[in-house]
Amino acid sequence: MSDTSGAASGGPMRLRDFRLLLAGAATGQFGAQVTLVALPLVAVLALDAPAFQVGLLTAAETAAFLLVGLPAGALTDRMRKRPLMIRADLVRAAAMASIPAAALGGVLTMAQLYVVALVTGVATVFFDVAHQSYLPQILPRDQLVAANGALETVRSTAHVTGPGIGGGLVQLVGAQFAVIVDAIGYVLSALFLLRIDKTEEAPERTAGDSLRKEIGEGVRFIFGHPLLRVIAFTTGLANFCTAVLMATQTVHLVRVVGLEAGGLGLVLSASAVGGLLGALAAGRIAARLGQARVILLSLLVTGPFALLWPLSGHGVAGAVLFAAGSAVVSFGAVVYNVAQVSFRQGMCPPRLLGRMNATLRFLMWGTLPLGALLGGALAQSYGSRTALAWCAVGILAVPLPLLLSPLRRMRDLPAPQDDDGAEAAAHGTPRDAASAESDERQAPTPAG
Repeated sequence: MSDTSGAASGGPMRLRDFRLLLAGAATGQFGAQVTLVALPLVAVLALDAPAFQVGLLTAAETAAFLLVGLPAGALTDRMRKRPLMIRADLVRAAAMASIPAAALGGVLTMAQLYVVALVTGVATVFFDVAHQSYLPQILPRDQLVAANGALETVRSTAHVTGPGIGGGLVQLVGAQFAVIVDAIGYVLSALFLLRIDKTEEAPERTAGDSLRKEIGEGVRFIFGHPLLRVIAFTTGLANFCTAVLMATQTVHLVRVVGLEAGGLGLVLSASAVGGLLGALAAGRIAARLGQARVILLSLLVTGPFALLWPLSGHGVAGAVLFAAGSAVVSFGAVVYNVAQVSFRQGMCPPRLLGRMNATLRFLMWGTLPLGALLGGALAQSYGSRTALAWCAVGILAVPLPLLLSPLRRMRDLPAPQDDDGAEAAAHGTPRDAASAESDERQAPTPAG
């Protein structure tokens, strides 16, 4: 029995290559979550940066999705995915290691933090696109939900443990030295990826295909599919609001709630518990309610808890309110992500996976630097509580595109397009709208 068939009969954890992929994700995510606490604190505590500069740092971390998001997909589809991920890990490790090196030399500045954030962001774009495109190569389609649930579980576990440990490290050794854990995590991730056995064939190139033409295929594929369009818009709005939160929360928790680095890490860890529970429950919830319903209900039910963020004031009570709101919103976000990412991976032809994922990342994650800049500007001009209030209002609006789409009448998502349908979408051949909507409503419902 092949490894892939073994995965199909006993779940993805029976496949050694998937376990190595999962281990790499765990080490990389843990380091990144330490940096989630440490990097803004380098700006706030070590360099005494104002709120707008902290927001600008968050924008720099995510600007790569706008700058290289679209070409990254076409370039990724031209390359083997595993070597690309390894190179991205090593670039990120070197960039993060430069921060403590500069601090030791007494030359650390905000300018260097911006450069590190940009370089790390570009490497992350290529890594993430390759990672999502690589998973369907080592697992059958019917294992993708379970595999993405496992990946979200390790990510969410890192979200729970990383910030708390990061806060403790900041208090122990200083923010500028705590980020070395992130560099180590990326190195370990690269080593796990190196041990994967599966032979990866070089993608076939069609003679005469230009980068611009390949990018266009990915864009047309997304906009030619009614559900992918609405998922892209919904997730982009959610990420815009998340970026407002990310740019504001460190300033708010330190300067309004009054937390030290260790307390900040504990609040962020407590907030991430909801995401861990969502990752563990996502598969069961999707099986019980239906994958389409989960995409809608996960956001609709949990979004109102974002209103707890601007209500959080000074002291322990404020910290508890902030953590509670974040935990519930994180639960819904992770359940949503497992459902929609698994749908995307399962319905896309392999040759378009990189471009599909990169185009969606451009549309979804390209809003992050814009939200970060807005969050920093609002916090600087009107205070962090006002910025969080507008963020919560935005979170409440996130499910609206789904409510206005055919998805609101569906229980389950449609089966993958056949090759002809995928080719038509990628080359811009229009599909009859009524037929498409009918296909979505009549998608088969699995037993149970």
